[in-house]
Amino acid sequence: MDLVRIIVAILLPPLGVFLQVGLGKHFWINILLTLLGYIPGIVHAIWIIARTGPRTV
Repeated sequence: MDLVRIIVAILLPPLGVFLQVGLGKHFWINILLTLLGYIPGIVHAIWIIARTGPRTV
């Protein structure tokens, strides 16, 4: 499942972060980074997906 999240993070970084952690501070940070530059948003999204474990509902 992480592979799918990473692919989504490359295409739409905030969506990848949202799928991993939900509407938390990391999501809003990623929105800001993506607006400032697409590449920083991708890097942050992949970092969040790799750093945190799977989301439990």
